[in-house]
Amino acid sequence: MLVALGAVALTVAAFVHVSPAAGPGFTSWPWLAVLALGPVVAAFLVRGKPGLAAGVVVGLAALAPGRLVLDLQFAVNGPLTIRPELYLPDRFVGGSAVGGGFWLLVAGDVLTAVAGVLAWRAVRARDDEPERRRWRLLVPLLAVTASVGLLTAPVLSDNGFLLARSAFEGPWPALGGYLLLAVALPFAAVLALAAPSEHVARGALGGLAAAAFGVAAPPVVAGLVRDDLHVTWGPVLVLVAMAAVAGLAGTRLTETSEEDAENLAGEAKLPGLFWWRLTTGLLGLATALAAVIGTLAPQVAVTALNPAAATPVSAAAESPARWFLLTAAIVVAVLSFGVLTPKTAPGARALLGLAWAGIVLAGTAVLNTALTATQAGNLAGFGGADLNGASGATPAFTYDLGAGAAWTFAALVLAVLAALAAVGTGVVEREDAVDGSRADGGVLTPVVAGAVLAVAAFGLPVFSVPGYVAPGLWSDFDTPSWGLLTAAAVVAGAAVLALRSRPKPAAALLAGAALLALLHAAELPLVGGSLGGASPATGFWVALAAAVALLAAAAMSAAGARRTA
Repeated sequence: MLVALGAVALTVAAFVHVSPAAGPGFTSWPWLAVLALGPVVAAFLVRGKPGLAAGVVVGLAALAPGRLVLDLQFAVNGPLTIRPELYLPDRFVGGSAVGGGFWLLVAGDVLTAVAGVLAWRAVRARDDEPERRRWRLLVPLLAVTASVGLLTAPVLSDNGFLLARSAFEGPWPALGGYLLLAVALPFAAVLALAAPSEHVARGALGGLAAAAFGVAAPPVVAGLVRDDLHVTWGPVLVLVAMAAVAGLAGTRLTETSEEDAENLAGEAKLPGLFWWRLTTGLLGLATALAAVIGTLAPQVAVTALNPAAATPVSAAAESPARWFLLTAAIVVAVLSFGVLTPKTAPGARALLGLAWAGIVLAGTAVLNTALTATQAGNLAGFGGADLNGASGATPAFTYDLGAGAAWTFAALVLAVLAALAAVGTGVVEREDAVDGSRADGGVLTPVVAGAVLAVAAFGLPVFSVPGYVAPGLWSDFDTPSWGLLTAAAVVAGAAVLALRSRPKPAAALLAGAALLALLHAAELPLVGGSLGGASPATGFWVALAAAVALLAAAAMSAAGARRTA
């Protein structure tokens, strides 16, 4: 009943304006009503199967907290919201109060969340034992793919009153809401597959897909209906990925019995591992290809608009970190080919499971150049305006993101997908392995030392150039800092996992961590050399020390594997 009340509240909010300052940008209430009421009606129709109905409610509630935080943007600063289905000003609005629709949205989110908690407690109270599920790797991978789409700009806008941008460029309520949604999607998918019964698992996946549609479908409709708004790939990616999840929810999720599995083992294991490795290798090659194009294509497009000239003059600018990105791409490409080769696949897969962070490390540095140039370059005083007021004497410059920036961003997305595929391949390899040994306890000291040194290295500048302040983790946090943070987290995670792994995989993990540390140290010649006058800084020496410690630990682990062979 609570979920029905929440759906009604969300539907009525489409009629009652969320703010007196602006209304919906198009006739959105039929779409919003279908998205809100449709899943609840479906749960009501299957009430004869309590597990299935409860699962739908649980899936719907999984995204309610994220949607609640996202809706708070209406109260904090309505004009900055990117919700054209509910709020699209037709004039400049400096600030706006909230209306009855806002409170209906809040009530709908809260009621849905409470209903989900009650439904989850009801299904968890049963005595059924969790069953082994099919698609336990594919469904979370699809959910993470959808999470990536949620963090992009919902729409492209030609409307001067709607500033469309990605989650990371928006205000904090929108960023917090989208981050909660992005985290909740894969987490809820994993919980759904761990549900105590088949019906609950299928219902939860279906409800989760419906909830994701409720977030991603409105901006797609807005882009199709309004001439000044355009559809972007992010919401479409969410819809495609979650439609696949909904389709898988309609299949049988419980695996076959152990006896049947043993009879089919010879047919099922190798093809499954083959396809996982093929997917991982191809995603790695796609990542490397996108990164190479991002390196060679211009990151910034500069146009001189001189009124005295007949046509604009165009030029291109490149990032000093482009050779760093090219090096990371070559590493990923080599490892991807290794994954596709049966003899080297296990070791190359483990290395690729860490080397993808090198693409993020280098790619964020490249994107920082593009973002800084386009944001600062178009301001007055940087060539973006005619300061002298002369009629046509001074050319005005415009700075736009080049093709290289778009391909670099694509490489970042593909790198994350390749990492997820590598993790899934590792799980399948682990299930097929018969060796239950662990890494030698003697590697604890070098592993811990290498991990600590690596994290410190990623927080310190690798080179110093007069007048240049390098982004870091502890200070001057900027776009490249996200790459540094990603690499540091990957190295730390690899160190922890290596201590719990078999000797050979542990050695590969530690070698991959050392590779990331060496890539960070390589910024001195690859990036500092482009800036000129670069000299080694503390981070360079710490990164080399971390790589030595991690390689020593990898060698010790590999030696332990030979002793136990």
